[in-house]
Amino acid sequence: MAWWYLFSAGLFEIVWASTLKSTDGFTRLWPSVGTGVAMLVSFVLLAEALKTIPIGTGYAVWTGIGAAGTALLGIVLFGESRDLFRLLCLFMIVTGVIGLKMTAE
Repeated sequence: MAWWYLFSAGLFEIVWASTLKSTDGFTRLWPSVGTGVAMLVSFVLLAEALKTIPIGTGYAVWTGIGAAGTALLGIVLFGESRDLFRLLCLFMIVTGVIGLKMTAE
């Protein structure tokens, strides 16, 4: 169950990181509220997962999911670069996350 909490926490990290720009520096109410709620849910789920999963593994997986997912959304939704080297780096993040999951205690 802890891994589901961690995966969900990573998905909520993608949500808050992707919506952060729409808050316009937290000057727009509803985008700021939505971003804040996603942040809170992400941290609560991460904390729940870390009751069982080692901190180093859990935090690395959480940030990896968030970083890779947010970068992919940037490419798909915001027209960010699809440069081959960038995609290769994203692949390495995902590979690292999978490796951490496979070697976790």
